[in-house]
Amino acid sequence: MAGDVMTGTERLWAAIRLEKTDRVPIVPQLMPEPAARLTGISLASAAADSTVALDAVLKTFDEYGGWDSIYPCTYTPLQLQAMGTNPMKVRIPGRDLPADYQWQEVEEEILQPPDYDKISEMGYDLFYQEEYLARISGLTADDVHRERNAVITTGMKFMAECEKRKVKPFYLGSGIHPFFTLSLMRSMIAFTKDLYYNPDPVERAIKRMTADVIAAQIPLAKMFGLGTLLLNEERASGYFYPPRVFERFWWPYTKLIVDAFWSEGIVTILHVDQYWDKNIRYFRELPRGSFILELDSTTDIFAAKDVLRGHACIHGDVPAALLSLGEPDEVRDYCRELISRVGDDGGFILGSGCSVPLDVKPENLRAMIETGKNTKA
Repeated sequence: MAGDVMTGTERLWAAIRLEKTDRVPIVPQLMPEPAARLTGISLASAAADSTVALDAVLKTFDEYGGWDSIYPCTYTPLQLQAMGTNPMKVRIPGRDLPADYQWQEVEEEILQPPDYDKISEMGYDLFYQEEYLARISGLTADDVHRERNAVITTGMKFMAECEKRKVKPFYLGSGIHPFFTLSLMRSMIAFTKDLYYNPDPVERAIKRMTADVIAAQIPLAKMFGLGTLLLNEERASGYFYPPRVFERFWWPYTKLIVDAFWSEGIVTILHVDQYWDKNIRYFRELPRGSFILELDSTTDIFAAKDVLRGHACIHGDVPAALLSLGEPDEVRDYCRELISRVGDDGGFILGSGCSVPLDVKPENLRAMIETGKNTKA
C-alpha cells in the first residue's frame, strides 16, 4: 500500500521480534482447496497435481492484491502420505469422492500397541516407510519416489514464484507434533486409552520421535534459510486432557523441540487448533520470541494476548465461520478489533483462524486482506 514503509519480510520479522510495525503483517493460511474454489479449478485437479494446486494459490494471491508471506501449498494428499506427514487413509476427489469435494482423512485404529516400541527402536521415518505406509495406502516404492520428487519440483517452483513477487514463504520445513502423529495413527480413543493404561511405550515413542523431528528439521531450516519451522498440534490441550497428561506427554517434548530450534536461531510456528485457554500460561516458559502461536478462533485470542504480551507473537484468528457465513463489514470489524487489541504493541500477525475455509466468500477474504493493509495498530 502507499503508506507502507516496510517490506513484507521486514514487517513479518518485526512482528516476530515483538517490535512495532508500520501495519500488522498479513498471512492467511490459504491452502490449495479454497484457492481452487476461488479460481474455478476443480478440487479433483488440485488434489491430483501439486502444480495445479500451487497455481491456484498464486493466482488467488495475485487477484487479491497479495500479502506479506505465503503459506506453502506444494502438495497433494498422496504426497502428504508419501512423505509421512499425513499418516492416515485418504479419500480423494475424482477417485473416491465427487470431483468438487474436498479430500478427506479417514481415522481408523491402524497403529497397534507393539508399534510404539518399533518406533522407539527404528525411528518414525523407517517404521513409516517399511511397515506403516502399506497399511494406509497402495503406494509402491516407485510411487513414493515419484511423489517425493514432485514435492521437490513444485517446491522449487513455489520458491521461484515467491521471489518474482518479492515475498518469502512463511516456512518450508514442517512437521506434526509426535503426540498428534501417534493420535492420528492409533485413533484418538485408542490412543487416549494407551495414555492411561499403557503409557510407558507411548512415552518412549514420543521421546524417539522428538529426537527425530529435531535431527531432521534443523538441517532443512538451515538449507532454506527462512528462520521458521512449523509444528502442528490439535489434540493435546486442556479441552481433551487434564494437566497431568499434558505435562507428561506433550509439554516437555514441545519445550525440547522449541529450545533446540531456538538454539539454532529458528522460530517455531506452533499451530495449535482447538481450545487452549487452560494451557496458554505454559507457553510463558518458552524463551521470549522463540515461537509464534497460531490460534484457530476456538481459543480466546484476546486472553492469550494478555498472557503472552511482550513474550510471543500471536497469529490468527479470523474465524472460518465468519469468512464463510459473515458479511464483509463483520469481517472488517473483527479484523479491526484484532489489530487494536492484539496488535496494539506489536507481536501480531493477522490471518485466518486455521485455514481459510473451503467455502470462503471472495468478498470476505478481500475484506480481511484490505482491512489489514489499511488499518493502523
